[in-house]
Amino acid sequence: VQLQASGGGSVQPGGSLRLSCAASGVIFPINVMGWYRQAPGKQRELVASATSAGNTNYADSVKGRFTIFRDRSENTVDLQMNSLKPDDTAVYYCNLISGPGATQWFWGRGTLVTVSS
Repeated sequence: VQLQASGGGSVQPGGSLRLSCAASGVIFPINVMGWYRQAPGKQRELVASATSAGNTNYADSVKGRFTIFRDRSENTVDLQMNSLKPDDTAVYYCNLISGPGATQWFWGRGTLVTVSS
């Protein structure tokens, strides 16, 4: 399984960015795709995720600002990020959790999001 992520970049506070990720390979039909982020000096944390059943989950810090879009037929997941804050600055990683018992974790190459004036 490979995850190809795109998007990211630099934006001023209050701006918007969209991240996209596409998974390829043999993927167990029951899975979760989402985005994690890691800021300098901090642990990687979940930003948002969407299951193959259509359920979504968001970190409290992004609720109301970020929206995750999942295309189950294409195995893609996008993250629309609005009202960005400097605290959103981090490397963002696309993630796929798959396999029986959700035992297989896959990561895309990180993409940097910088929010600064």
